[in-house]
Amino acid sequence: MENVDWAALPFNYHKTDYNVRISYKDGKWGEPELTQDEYISVHMSAPCLHYGVESFEGLKAFRGADGKVRLFRPDENGKRFAATARKLCMAELPAETFVEMCRMVVKANERFVPPYGTGATLYLRPLEIGMGAFLGVHPAKEFMVCVFVSPVGAYFKEGIKPIRVIVNPDYDRAAPRGTGDVKCGGNYAASLEAGEEANREGYANSMFVDAVHRKYIEECGAANFFGIKDNTYITPKSTSILPSITNKSLRQLAKDMGMKVEERPVAVDELSTFEECAACGTAAVISPIGYIYDKETGREWKFGDEPGKRCLEMYNKLQDIQYGRCDDPYGWTLVVE
Repeated sequence: MENVDWAALPFNYHKTDYNVRISYKDGKWGEPELTQDEYISVHMSAPCLHYGVESFEGLKAFRGADGKVRLFRPDENGKRFAATARKLCMAELPAETFVEMCRMVVKANERFVPPYGTGATLYLRPLEIGMGAFLGVHPAKEFMVCVFVSPVGAYFKEGIKPIRVIVNPDYDRAAPRGTGDVKCGGNYAASLEAGEEANREGYANSMFVDAVHRKYIEECGAANFFGIKDNTYITPKSTSILPSITNKSLRQLAKDMGMKVEERPVAVDELSTFEECAACGTAAVISPIGYIYDKETGREWKFGDEPGKRCLEMYNKLQDIQYGRCDDPYGWTLVVE
């Protein structure tokens, strides 16, 4: 691994040594097991292939300034993983087992954790799929959870730069009482066409509005949205928005930085009142938004070519915690011994 150009790595899959798996059968979970097999054998009638009986998570391991490897809030990912399982009638993996599997797979692949200072990290992708052979539309009885890892490069290779976003009313990401608040593949499949269209037109992401009133901001691509004005951190609240762990962390940091925090419906019309706005998630932490265009009305909002002061402060503070460059007063990081 000493010959890898870590700083040039894309955000993509790279083969590592091990993944860890656990199976659910006859009403109980087995024991986690490490394997070098990159492939999963499923029956052609497995419900994960036909009815979307699957879920996934995403989190990172960071090589700290002190050389230690840290996971960021894996317990929160474990809780969200279980919440998705409940909604999709899948077996819930205990959060403590989820965290242990993450620890196991990082430890087994520690040589793939990028060096500190390269901007690269080790990305973890836990997934759960419905197994077994049947055709009826009903809950599965057998499941498998797999956690694999891949080193990924820095999201902002040339420094954190604001992105361009389009509000496109031609697409809905999720229904109000559907699966928008959990992390299942169907939500992401539903966003792909909008994302591809946005990219073709020169935008990084498509901003989704709510499917009922068609005026409230939901998600920005595959990420949560937030705006800042009058020393207040404001983020949309809806039954069809995924509860982002990054957003949750930023809200805590904002409070401790002396800002007010509001979780509430945010209308597209309110964009003109924001001093800064951004998308946030695991991959980039914060993606400042510099320009937004509303395809339906032709309105546009400009926020500048440089990241806003508050966005940059929160980005640096969260990265300091993730990389162990400062104290972690919240207990968010787990050192992989």
